[in-house]
Amino acid sequence: MEYANMVAGRFLSRPNRFIAQVDIQGQTQICHVKNTGRCRELLIPGARVWCQAAANPNRKTQFDLIAVEKGGRIINMDAQAPNQAAAQWLSAGGLGRLEDLQPEVTLGDSRFDFSFQKGGRRCYLEVKGVTLEENGVAKFPDAPTSRGTKHLKGLTQAAAQGYGAYVLFVIQLQPVAYFTPNDGTDPAFGQALRAAKAAGVALLAMDCQVTPWSMAIGQPVEVRL
Repeated sequence: MEYANMVAGRFLSRPNRFIAQVDIQGQTQICHVKNTGRCRELLIPGARVWCQAAANPNRKTQFDLIAVEKGGRIINMDAQAPNQAAAQWLSAGGLGRLEDLQPEVTLGDSRFDFSFQKGGRRCYLEVKGVTLEENGVAKFPDAPTSRGTKHLKGLTQAAAQGYGAYVLFVIQLQPVAYFTPNDGTDPAFGQALRAAKAAGVALLAMDCQVTPWSMAIGQPVEVRL
């Protein structure tokens, strides 16, 4: 996936989850933050960032904050990007031959990002975008997520019902040594992830090739529980 109309800037502050103040060409601009996670290790005053100019001139915020540089890595922090990149990856055969690929499909009381037929079996897949990296290790989540835990429990139920079930962690940077659940921040998510694996849910993690104007799924990353 690619972005148009990108400009570089310097992060100044984040007054709330939805907006950031960014110095762009010497002027302080109010930018929409396309990620409601904490991202405290990313959005540090003075950090180099890249923003996308809005196509609508009448929008309240004229820029979207898309990517940030941290420790020499460019990290995409657009929360919509993982699903778009996953759709491209799945369509290109990332999981092999699939049929009837559909986005946003409901099963029971859960709504999953994708559903498809693989080998004659109906499958469900949930995508989680990962931006947290500590000492070369990718972790999820960066804040407690009851919604994420609910998705895992829904996948566990799907597997018990005979469906194929997958969770795909799209790591919005590279390189990383491995992926692991962030038990220190959300132990319930970690427990649900381990239970999902034990129930037959496939755990996948992929890094991404990231530039200030693009993101594409790259190589598999080891999942350590």
